[in-house]
Amino acid sequence: MNFSIIIPLFNRPQEIDELLESLTKQTVRNFDVIVVEDGSSIMAEDIVKKYESVLDVKYFFKENSGPGLTRNFGAEKSEKDYFIFFDSDCIIPEKYMETVTSRLENNYTDCYGGPDAAMPTFTDVQKAVNYSMTSVLSTGGIRGGSEKAGKFHPRSFNMGFSREVFSKTGGYSKMRFGEDIDMTLRILESGFSTQLIKEAFVYHKRRTDFKKFFRQVFNSGCARINLYLRHKNSLKLVHFLPSCFLLGNIFCVLAAVVLGIIFGWKIFALCLLPLVLFSVLVFLDSFRKNTIKVALLSIKAVYVQLCGYGSGFLKAVWNGLVRKKGDTSGFVKNFYK
Repeated sequence: MNFSIIIPLFNRPQEIDELLESLTKQTVRNFDVIVVEDGSSIMAEDIVKKYESVLDVKYFFKENSGPGLTRNFGAEKSEKDYFIFFDSDCIIPEKYMETVTSRLENNYTDCYGGPDAAMPTFTDVQKAVNYSMTSVLSTGGIRGGSEKAGKFHPRSFNMGFSREVFSKTGGYSKMRFGEDIDMTLRILESGFSTQLIKEAFVYHKRRTDFKKFFRQVFNSGCARINLYLRHKNSLKLVHFLPSCFLLGNIFCVLAAVVLGIIFGWKIFALCLLPLVLFSVLVFLDSFRKNTIKVALLSIKAVYVQLCGYGSGFLKAVWNGLVRKKGDTSGFVKNFYK
């Protein structure tokens, strides 16, 4: 099998440098690389050029349109029959292509996805965010390598599909956030099959601070309603849980303040007990794999994730469904992570 690795890029020259460096170390070299600069003001062309002697790499520049349409641009420039998509903030383990090639040759599907992990060199915040995005306590473990939620829905930070999929679906839509989930849903609706390749993980650097992380998950909450408007069967009970978590936390805090004033500190502490117990559970779970500092930061990361997603989801429900404004993409800002 032969592949094109397609990478949309926006103002992140340092990230593409690290990603391309990791691709030079692949144990199987059955791929070319297509880097598409999506209207960046900080160009990475010189960085890409320095890898031309060690990688079959091509560089393109286009006007800004968002990551989905930029991935489509890269696919159109490819001459291969299978495309692999990475986000620019990923670092690829050296046996990734060997793993994917072997799995698809033995169990072919027209689409696959893999999980993500944290490198030892990541910052403590990045490790905490990675924990939050892969933990059973925050995401059900789906993004950490679980298929328990039914047909696997690959995400475009680590995703591949065939040229036939691209031709039949038309590629990514114009959605500016949630476009990868929309793509996966359309792949399944078109009759193609997907699979999770657990061993084909990437090191995903994600956000460098909690403010950016909140913005990401808030946008994800908004995008879930966009997806519902396009795919009526895509909204599941699990998608309401972060909002329930947010409202439950607000209720506990308000109850603690009001009842604490009336009945004293013991009632105040009792009302906050669910929050404390959940935080302790997160800490202990994270501490199994991380340092004490990362475990403490994981508590904040989980709360940021669940409350951020929940608040975005509620805002989109109100504007997109209750007020009937339709597509809620107007809430989505800075769609590049």
